[in-house]
Amino acid sequence: MDADEVKESSPGADLWRQIGPADELSGKRCRLIYSSLGGHLDICLFHVKGEFFAMDARCAHSGGPLCDGDIEDADGILRVYCPWHDYDFNIRTGTSQTGLQVTSQQQVHLVKVEDSMVYVQHPALLSLQSFSPGRKS
Repeated sequence: MDADEVKESSPGADLWRQIGPADELSGKRCRLIYSSLGGHLDICLFHVKGEFFAMDARCAHSGGPLCDGDIEDADGILRVYCPWHDYDFNIRTGTSQTGLQVTSQQQVHLVKVEDSMVYVQHPALLSLQSFSPGRKS
C-alpha cells in the first residue's frame, strides 16, 4: 500500500498513513511529517531506543517546534522538551510534568511497523515533504 492509496475519509476519522521504510526513517531521532490539512496537524516522528513514536509537532503550551527539542530519558520515561519554554512531554502519552492542564497535553498518535514500513494513525494524509500551499485533501 502506498501513501497515495490511502484516501481521505470523513473528518475526524484516523486512518493508518504510510510514512516510509523503517530502515530509512530510523536514521534520525526526530523528523517533521507534514499534514495535508495544514501545519497545525503536522507531526513529529521520533525514533528512540529502537521504537517509533508520533505526536503533534507544535507544543500545546505555545506552539513551539517540538522536532527541534531535546529528547531525554528522565527516570525511565522518554520526554521531549520544547525549545521555546522547556515544557516537557512524555513521547508515549503526551503528558507533561511542567504544569500543563489535562486539556493542553500533547496529542500523540499510534505508530506501527508492518512489512518494514512505518505507519501513523492520523486524520490527514502525511508526507515527508510539505504539501503545496493550495492543496488540501
